[in-house]
This record gives sequence, C-alpha cells and structure tokens, in this order.
Amino acid sequence: MDGSVRLDEVVMRFGDFTAIEKTSLAIGSGEFFSFLGPSGCGKTTLLNIVSGFLTPSEGQVFIGDEPMAGVPVNRRPTAMIFQNLALFPLMTVYENIEFGLEVRGVDKRKRREVSERLLALVALEGSGPKRVTELSGGQKQRVAIARALAVEPRVLLLDEPLSALDLKLRQHMRTELKAIQRKTGITFIYITHDQGEALNMSDRVAVMSAGRIQQVADPMTLYREPATGFVASFVGENNRLQARVTDSEGERVRLDAGALGELAGRAGRETRLTNGQAAALFLRPEHLRPVAADAAGPRLEAEIEAVHFEGAWMMLETRLVASGEKLRVQLGHEVSRGHAGAFAIGQRMTFGFDPADAVVLPDDGSPMVDEETGEVVDGDRTKAGGTHV
Repeated sequence: MDGSVRLDEVVMRFGDFTAIEKTSLAIGSGEFFSFLGPSGCGKTTLLNIVSGFLTPSEGQVFIGDEPMAGVPVNRRPTAMIFQNLALFPLMTVYENIEFGLEVRGVDKRKRREVSERLLALVALEGSGPKRVTELSGGQKQRVAIARALAVEPRVLLLDEPLSALDLKLRQHMRTELKAIQRKTGITFIYITHDQGEALNMSDRVAVMSAGRIQQVADPMTLYREPATGFVASFVGENNRLQARVTDSEGERVRLDAGALGELAGRAGRETRLTNGQAAALFLRPEHLRPVAADAAGPRLEAEIEAVHFEGAWMMLETRLVASGEKLRVQLGHEVSRGHAGAFAIGQRMTFGFDPADAVVLPDDGSPMVDEETGEVVDGDRTKAGGTHV
C-alpha cells in the first residue's frame, strides 16, 4: 500500500496567529522522515494535520493519492504514538495491543495471532499476560509501537516518543525504532527537538523554525551543507563569526572579519555571495586545531576559559582575544595528547582551520540558538515566505 504523504500549500492559523506558513512537502512511501526544531516551531501541528486531529486553514493533505479532506482520524490510514504513550494501565499487554482490532470487530483468535506476531517483532515474547504497570519504560515504548502497528497503518506518526526515557534507553530505542521501521516498511513520520535522534534514525529531516521549513535533506547533507544560518546553528554545534565578503569566486570566499582580520571559507551550496555583503562564517568545533602563531592559513587566537574532558575527545571553551567572542574547540584524543599540559585556564592558544571546512552563508538575520538547550535565544527574524520542498 502507498504510504506516501504530500502536503499541498498547507497553512494553519489559530485566530490571528499563523502556526504553519504555506508549506508544500512530499514524503516517500516507506521513508523514515523527521521534523526537527525547537519548541513552538510548528512540528507537532504539522503532525496533527496529517493525522486529522487538526484541519488546515488552507491547503490539502494526501496519503497515497487520496485527499484527506473530510476524512476523520479513525478512518485515516495512520496510527499515532504520543509522547505519554497513552497505554491503558489496567489492561494486559495483549489487551492493549489488540484494542484497535477489537474496536474494528476482528475476532479473538485473529487478534491474538496479530499480537503474538507483533510481540515477537518488538522483542517482547511472553509479555502478553503482563499488566502495563509491570513493564519498564523501554518495554512500554515497545508495547505502544506494537499497538500502533496492529491496525496496519500505512503511516505511523510519532510525537517525541522517547523524550521521557533516560539517555541510555533513548539511544537503545533509536536503534530499535529504526530496525522496526526497516522490517515493516511503513512510513514513519517522527517529531523531535533532539538533533541526535533525527540524524541517527532518519532518511531525511525537515528542520523547522517559526512555522517554516528551513531545509529538507538527508542527515549528512544537513550537517555538512546547511542552507541557512538557522540550520547551521541548530544542527550540531557551530561557531558563528560575523564578517563581510571581500572576494567570492565559485565556492571560495574571502572575508573581512573586523578585529579578527581576514578569514576564508566556502560558500554554502546554492548560495550566492557578492563583494561587500554581510555574511556569517560557520565553523564546527571539531574542525579547529592548535597551530603555531605564525602558521599559514586562517587562524584565531583565543584564551581558554574552561576545559571539558569527554574521554574520546576534549572540549575547550575559549574566548577570542581580538573580539571577545566565544569559540568552542573540540579536540580528538590524538590531537589533545600531542598538546598535553597546554590546556590550562587562562592559556592563550592559536587555532587554525581548513577553509573548505568553514561554511559561509548570507547574514540573513537567522536567529541564534542556545548551545546548551537548542532553543532560539533572540527570536526568529527569518524572511517571510512559503516553504516548498
């Protein structure tokens, strides 16, 4: 069955507030697709539009080639897993999984066959007679997945289902979810604010901000080729340095960074830059390395303010001497070992980078994102307009 999903110029308004700007999007059948963004960006609203819990103010939703206008939640070929799972605590695991089938009038023998098959799929064989209250958090998660799959949806919608789990269990369940999706071939549409989840599990990711999709791409492209300043700031850690373009030829860009002097990078994919244009250079912490003060190529002098040892790598919190801006530097084991004793608080070091690793994008007023929380910290000032991907 065709599990593709298409949004055709969908808009969602609540009174005078526009929660979703005009958006067109195609999700392939059998794809693991994620919406990623900070709280309040509109990702759950889009999920509720697909599920039928919300009717768009404008536009249309298609599942397969079928328009969903006027089709109620219980008649759509979708199933939804909520953040709180919404399991029935007084029922057994069997009864939870079979509930949707019972409502549809499926006989008891067939229901039990389905629940046994799904318990094997989610690695919970023998747990059918247990009460939900006897299960661990990860086991409850699997029961919720099995219950959703029991009604044979073409599209499974998941609204931050792992957010209540501890770190180790979340990481384990990422692998489990991806494996289940691959085995079933069902289209998964996943909502999260956790970039690790989105990058780890998804075939493609849509990054959202203030009701607009900023970019849709596979995880590696999102990380390496951000299309906007917001995507560059939100997906993974990035140092953002303001500058002005002095020369741009093809991908190679030279910049005047004021007190930091001349820097260089490469233009973002499909980015046009002109001389004199305000721009931002995005440089990931892992692309910086200690160099001699007189080393060739772009370099930055910084003073160490904090050192975080993470086992396989070391994160340095530094402040640029020339401008006072913060600079985060991530050093792998081999590099940090080669500079043992150099990472004292107050120590000044020079860091260099390969211009090919630094992405230059127009300074379009994209919001900054807090490094710790991933939340927008100075409002969304991105340009208005519809999203077509």
